[in-house]
Amino acid sequence: MGLAHPHGPSRSTASDWTQLHIALLQVFPLLTVGLLVPLWHRPRLGLAGIATVMAWACAFVYAAYCTGLDAVAGIAAGTAVEHVGETASIGPVKRPLYDTGEALGQAGAYALIGAITATAVALFPKCGTRIVPGTVVLLAAGWSFVDSHIFWPCGVWTMLGFALGFALLAWGTGKSAPPAKPASLPAAKRAITGLEGDCHHRIVA
Repeated sequence: MGLAHPHGPSRSTASDWTQLHIALLQVFPLLTVGLLVPLWHRPRLGLAGIATVMAWACAFVYAAYCTGLDAVAGIAAGTAVEHVGETASIGPVKRPLYDTGEALGQAGAYALIGAITATAVALFPKCGTRIVPGTVVLLAAGWSFVDSHIFWPCGVWTMLGFALGFALLAWGTGKSAPPAKPASLPAAKRAITGLEGDCHHRIVA
């Protein structure tokens, strides 16, 4: 979609601009799935639980405000430009919508950065440093997302960065610790014998 995304609505691209942002309404909120899946459990008391709730809240804010960006600067601006008079200037029509949409989009992008940070805090006690590579890539992509959206070329690379970051985070959270090796039979027998001797000594004493 980034490759086909116009850099602004004009009389010739207004219809495509509108239709593209209607399609994006269902797409952009899905970025939060990469954070919600590893946090899919009831939060416990403590720092990890608080961070989980904060990640959920920031993800909700991102989804709401990013949808607002697409609705105002995308659908509304494209529709207005498409129906403006042939002799009228389109700048005064789309500029206020752009300004409002940009403010909503930046608020959503910063909320997404907050959700990524809170997710890392929530997962670190369980997963340790395995989540660091994915978190670093996601934070870099989130910072780029503040002003790149999905415009080519930076925005497209930003979306690919999100894909890589979520893949690394999934790898870091899906890797479980190796199970403990069962004790060998002689070692287990010695342990039981020692325990029996200790119990006998305590009874005699």
